[in-house]
Amino acid sequence: MLSRVTQVSQDARQLVMWDELGAGAPTLMAFAQLCSGALASNRTEPDKPLDDEARAILYAARHRGFIEIKGVNHAFESSERFLTVCVELDLERQLIFKRRDDPELTIRFLDGFRQLCAGGLVMHHIYRDFSLTRPGFELARSIPGDSLAVLHQLAEEQHLGEI
Repeated sequence: MLSRVTQVSQDARQLVMWDELGAGAPTLMAFAQLCSGALASNRTEPDKPLDDEARAILYAARHRGFIEIKGVNHAFESSERFLTVCVELDLERQLIFKRRDDPELTIRFLDGFRQLCAGGLVMHHIYRDFSLTRPGFELARSIPGDSLAVLHQLAEEQHLGEI
């Protein structure tokens, strides 16, 4: 009789794990752990120069500092289900670092976000919510916007006007 209870308990845990996988929890947890490690070791700058994608995320977040990692697990298109970096530009606008027909670009931006986490430029708050750290804000405000062609292309495609 005990083995049936154990089996039900294991099945329930597997179901919870499956739901967590569907929400991107392992990747979100990895980003949060990178942020936590950087915070604990007092890291305030990356070990190597940031890629253009990381610099674009920083620049876009320079005013409000709010970054969210979003995913849509029920989208029809496979690339639409990818986790995506989203930056709140102001109270009314959000820049989504994704291009439906270019999944590699979405992955490059996720890697750029990883660089920001590991470099101590982003901190984790709750679930999908991250923000720039003080050094992140400082670096973001020093980046010349005209050097980020991909950022301006995405903003134009999303009809966001000036970033």
